[in-house]
Amino acid sequence: MIFRISHTLKSTLILSQIIWLTGCINLPYYAQAVNGHVDVLRRSQPISTIITAPDVDQKLKHTLSRVVLLREFASRELKLPDNKSYTSYADLQRPYVVWNVFASPELSLELKQWCFIKAGCVNYRGFFSKTKAERYAQTLKNKGYDVFVGGIRAYSTLGWFNDPVLNTFLGYSEIELAGLIFHELAHQVVYVPGDSVFNESFATVVEHEGIRRWIASNGSTADQAAFNARQERRSVFTALVLKHRKRLQKLFAADISDAEKRIVKAQIFDDLRAEFAQLKATNAEFSSYDQWFAQVLNNARLATISIYTQLLPAFQSLLTQHNRDMNPFFEMVKEISKLPKEDRTFVLQMAIEHGADTQFVSDTGTPSTLF
Repeated sequence: MIFRISHTLKSTLILSQIIWLTGCINLPYYAQAVNGHVDVLRRSQPISTIITAPDVDQKLKHTLSRVVLLREFASRELKLPDNKSYTSYADLQRPYVVWNVFASPELSLELKQWCFIKAGCVNYRGFFSKTKAERYAQTLKNKGYDVFVGGIRAYSTLGWFNDPVLNTFLGYSEIELAGLIFHELAHQVVYVPGDSVFNESFATVVEHEGIRRWIASNGSTADQAAFNARQERRSVFTALVLKHRKRLQKLFAADISDAEKRIVKAQIFDDLRAEFAQLKATNAEFSSYDQWFAQVLNNARLATISIYTQLLPAFQSLLTQHNRDMNPFFEMVKEISKLPKEDRTFVLQMAIEHGADTQFVSDTGTPSTLF
């Protein structure tokens, strides 16, 4: 979802214009997006007001007080936009702000795309209502797609509006909350319509750098150890899923009948579950992924894992070359973002392979060392 400003009326007018410009085909979809976003705005209150109110839960006050520090840290230490995003709070009284629908063909891992104004083409369609998301997912299932509906705790308006902190964030630890805020603010720095891999890889590098700095100045060795352990578990989980996803890719490309492919596909999913069970038996901490495995496994679900972070090494190297100085790092990323998609990907892949030997020529014709 890509919508949000400080006044509900102004937001309604802007979003209504978006609906008018997109025509009648997507009218119901954009209408639910406008209504959902306006509801978020209606519920938003300045964090400063909530913190000083006498009748507010003390745990919420404490969390929001930490958010104030995180928000200040983001602008001061990471040079992220110094605006009013994440300076207000909205209790939506539900566990997720939107539900995203992902879909892929029965015998393919290629996710279906939808195209929107400003956001470009993305591999999901978001709904502010779980019921509407599931209803839409069912129409795709009826057409033969493998479908996955995932609850989302946060969405970005890419700086169009001032995004609030939501109650859906509050289930996170402080470190995870920090990462979420840093990540979403990074999308306001650079966002390339239609290139999710570029956008998410960049934002994830900013997120990780922010967490590293936050722990160094505000955390403890225990916080760092917990974060490292979580990252390691995530890497192991991702590697496990990618291993079986590669098996599916090979299967779908094989010269056998669709009926045979369906049989082997089911076996691959059984193997994935069995291997996860063995993994969890050796480390009980992996039970944090029980909920993921409790749901139906299909192509769409597997295709959403790690599809957006393929360029992490390139952005990490770029940040290192700039001595972890955020301003020149952001400027270089902005220059690369102006290139056509194939050129962007090529430059970043070359950066991964050749490191300091790689140069990028900006649109002004001036060579700049990537690393």
